[in-house]
Amino acid sequence: MGIEYLEASPERVVGRMPVKGNTQPYGLLHGGASCVLAESLGSVGAALHAGPGRIAVGIEINATHHRSATAGHVTGVATRLHGGRTLATYDIAITDDEDRPICSARLTCMLRDAPEG
Repeated sequence: MGIEYLEASPERVVGRMPVKGNTQPYGLLHGGASCVLAESLGSVGAALHAGPGRIAVGIEINATHHRSATAGHVTGVATRLHGGRTLATYDIAITDDEDRPICSARLTCMLRDAPEG
């Protein structure tokens, strides 16, 4: 996928991904690739929120695709909406190189204790 993380904290995670190599047969950024970027960013934020000895497991994602991208990179910004002991929810805004909206997504992760062993 070629995701590059630019910033990461429990409150906000920023990353970018190339369009090239992540397209569907018509040359447009694949909607699934946008979802992979969104879930990757939100999951990193949730894992940082959960803290040491805990894990984050995605349980729900939704995405709305606003426009296509055919070249360059897309950048995602995941912002924490809710951070509790058992759930963390992130809003993810994905834009193109010209800061136009490509996709908006929401991810909820369940937070659990890491398995032993």
